[in-house]
Amino acid sequence: MHCVQTLPAGCRQIYAVDLQKNKKLALGINALALAVSLLMIVGMAFVVPIRTLFAVQDGPSGMLLRLAVLCVGIVLYVILHEWVHGQSMKFFGARKVTFGFTGLYAYAGSKKDYFTKGAYLIIALAPLVVWGLVLLVVNLQVGREWFWVVYLIQIMNVSGAMGDVFVAVKFARMPRNILINDDGVSMRVYLPEG
Repeated sequence: MHCVQTLPAGCRQIYAVDLQKNKKLALGINALALAVSLLMIVGMAFVVPIRTLFAVQDGPSGMLLRLAVLCVGIVLYVILHEWVHGQSMKFFGARKVTFGFTGLYAYAGSKKDYFTKGAYLIIALAPLVVWGLVLLVVNLQVGREWFWVVYLIQIMNVSGAMGDVFVAVKFARMPRNILINDDGVSMRVYLPEG
C-alpha cells in the first residue's frame, strides 16, 4: 500500500515544512533555483547563442511569435507540472487532489492522504523527470530559432523543481517507514512506532 487515509496508531510527527511560512528556506531554495537557471543559460549560450531567440531573419513577426509561444508555454508548463504531481498522487491512491496558486507557488496537494516514502519520492520528482524528457526530445527536434523557446521552459522545469528536489533529498534521508502528508502548501512527515 502506497497511501493511507488514516495514520496508524502511535505515529508521531518528526518533520514539517511550509515554504510560505519558512521564509529563510524559501529564499534558499529560490536562490538555488536562480543559480541553476544561470548555469543552464550560460552553459548553453556557448552552444546555441541566446540571440537566436531574438533573431529577425524570419521577420519581426517570427520573433514576436517565438516570444508569444514562450509566454504561453511557461503558463502551460506550470499547469502541467502540477497536473503530473496530482496524477502521481492519484496513481498512488490519493482520494482527492486539490490544485491552487498561493501567489508565490502553484501546487497540487492531498490533505487527507499519507504517502509512503517511496511513493512520495516519485510524486515529488515525477514532473522534473517527465517534462525533462519531453522537453529534451522537443529541443532536439526544433531548429535553432526555436531552441531557446523550448530550452527556457526546460530551465523552468529544472530550476522550478528545486523545492521538489529539496524535499526528495530531505525525505530520502529519513527512515524507510515514514508517511508524508502534503496539502500542497506544507508537508508533514510522520514516523510510526516500532
